[in-house]
Amino acid sequence: MTLQYINNELTMHGHRLSDIAKKYGTPLFVYDETMIREQCRRFHTALKASGLRYTISYASKAFSSIQLFNLMAEEQMGLDVVSEGELFTALQSKVPENQIHFHGNNKTNREIQYAMESGVEYFVIDSLDEIERLNTLAERPVKAVLRINPGVEAHTHEFIQTGQENSKFGLSVKKGLALEGIKKIQAAEHLEFIGVHFHIGSQIFESTGTIATVDLVIDWLSENHIEIDVLNIGGGFSIKYTEEDISYPIEEGIKSITDALKNACHRNNFTLPEISLEPGRSIVGEAGITLYEVGTVKNIPDVNYYVSIDGGMSDHIRTALYDAQYDLKLVNREEPHDKMMTIAGKLCESGDIIRRDIKLPTSIHTGDYLAVLSTGAYHYSMSSNYNQMLKPAVIFVTEDSIKQVVRRQTLDQLIQNDVLA
Repeated sequence: MTLQYINNELTMHGHRLSDIAKKYGTPLFVYDETMIREQCRRFHTALKASGLRYTISYASKAFSSIQLFNLMAEEQMGLDVVSEGELFTALQSKVPENQIHFHGNNKTNREIQYAMESGVEYFVIDSLDEIERLNTLAERPVKAVLRINPGVEAHTHEFIQTGQENSKFGLSVKKGLALEGIKKIQAAEHLEFIGVHFHIGSQIFESTGTIATVDLVIDWLSENHIEIDVLNIGGGFSIKYTEEDISYPIEEGIKSITDALKNACHRNNFTLPEISLEPGRSIVGEAGITLYEVGTVKNIPDVNYYVSIDGGMSDHIRTALYDAQYDLKLVNREEPHDKMMTIAGKLCESGDIIRRDIKLPTSIHTGDYLAVLSTGAYHYSMSSNYNQMLKPAVIFVTEDSIKQVVRRQTLDQLIQNDVLA
């Protein structure tokens, strides 16, 4: 990201963040649009180098907005959606309907019908029950990819592991449910089986687990004489939240995975499928920051030094959910980080914390701005109106422009669905 101090002020592409905060208010999500595009292109370049047929679908749950989806269309990215709301947003964008696919472990009949009517490319089926419902509801041939559970445990937080045996997602390979699912799809009158999907977890910083899963899946398909046109390996590629974290090495990692796929197919005399990816966090995560204004500063001698900001768990829930760690920077000036403190939100919960035990400048005071780094994924998309907080605005920044892509929620919008007696 192009964050740097210029003339003692933190900037993005040369634009002063304090000016952006004053114009649009805080809390405020600010994205480096150039970095988002660069991340898309890195995945394309890595996959093109493999020589395989491929598709990339942005996992829209990471952050959804019409202008972001338009950007994805410009970067030749499809979309992965998991709800009628995500699909509705996608349909307002420039992404073609046939480059959208529908995920989810519990799709409602209404969502299924809406997706079918909208021309969704394919459904990622997650259960045996869904196969029957899709086939019954379909009025035309529907492409189907089966999400399988390979029984591989990724080295990540237990709440974002998704490929282990005890997962709500997918059908178990080891228990025979995945094979049963494929046979049911193949026998269904209105369904066309085109491939399988797996996703072993999120915030995965290396390719070992994915390679092991590719080997397992291709061996299993070959043993059962099942041909596929699409192998969707999901996403989950890590980003750098703090200096201790590792950003997924896209070029090296994709080469390792595609080489493993080629080797597994060669070993089994198996036809090479198209490889499909669903990156989300790794596209937008590091490109986004959140700007807050400092309110109260509270020193509890020999206990803690609290700096409270004007947002909190309503726009930054991951610390409360996962004890996720984030780096912060003082926006107004560059000074030594010499004071241990806790950055707290303003919501009425003791767990409303942005970061515990972080060193920041002693001089922080009311009216200063703080930037929380790497908040581009799962922050705006997980924001809420808890405590009747308003959802923040979203800004995209390039060297030549600053543009608003989502307006700040208003007080009238907050109560617009209330029914008055």
